[in-house]
Amino acid sequence: MKRREFLKTSMVAGAALTFNFDGLQAALSSNSMAVQTAPDLVAVMGGEPEAMLDKALETLGGMGKYIKRGQKVVIKPNIGWDRTPELAGNTNPELIKALVKRCLDAGASKVTVFDHTCDNWQKCYDSSGIAKAAREAGALVVPANDEKYYKEVSIPKGINIKNAKIHEALLEADAWLNVPILKNHGGAKLSCAMKNYMGIVWDRRFFHSNDLQQCIADICTWEKKPVLNIVDAYRMMHQNGPQGKSAADVATIKSLLISPNIVEIDTAALGLFNQVKKLDMEAVGHIGKGQSLKLGSTDLSKINIKRIKI
Repeated sequence: MKRREFLKTSMVAGAALTFNFDGLQAALSSNSMAVQTAPDLVAVMGGEPEAMLDKALETLGGMGKYIKRGQKVVIKPNIGWDRTPELAGNTNPELIKALVKRCLDAGASKVTVFDHTCDNWQKCYDSSGIAKAAREAGALVVPANDEKYYKEVSIPKGINIKNAKIHEALLEADAWLNVPILKNHGGAKLSCAMKNYMGIVWDRRFFHSNDLQQCIADICTWEKKPVLNIVDAYRMMHQNGPQGKSAADVATIKSLLISPNIVEIDTAALGLFNQVKKLDMEAVGHIGKGQSLKLGSTDLSKINIKRIKI
């Protein structure tokens, strides 16, 4: 390793080591309201992916609250890049494996996993570890690399997007889970739950040439909302996203966020990201535009947040 790379890696390691639950609590607002019912958002820190997921689901009332017996379920991770899990370009495969199991335990008749990748889809599915993990847990893993898999739907509440071709697996599903990894993104500045919608559509080029931030918010107005957004922040790419270049781009912060509301969870995720690398809300324009489209609030002081340290 070159001296410069060593120094960069050491700096990232230091950031990860100084990241603590008190900082997370501060990042997710000063709201200290006692949670009498299921919270609006759960933030878990300090465990392995499966343990954090189970603690979060238990706090929300169990997977059976969101996935009903006999339902066809889609789990939509970020599998966009030909990267191994250590480089944090894609959702953690251990989280996806655990999610498939929990959905099947809740009585799902079928669990399907897919993403419209940026790199070669087979390499992405394999290098990420997600295809193997999902299949081992009992999921059907399907491709999304051909326009034939997509059907056009109306996006009536969108500003720049009024129609989009969406993957047939989602159209046929009874429920779906949006499971991004939290990371830096060169264009959108932050890639999280809202940005993860770009992997359900066919024509992503339209987004990049027609105000990316507005288009991300627009597609999230599609009527078929995920029953849960689950943000993987076990490892977080804090620079050079969305692909990353080396381990120096990654901080291990062992965190997970979960909420039914996509604007609230992306706002919380931005606070989490800011514990490692500062990024203004104004730069992540799609979050505020999502609020303007009435998808949720960026004011986390008005919601119930349950914070858990393992």
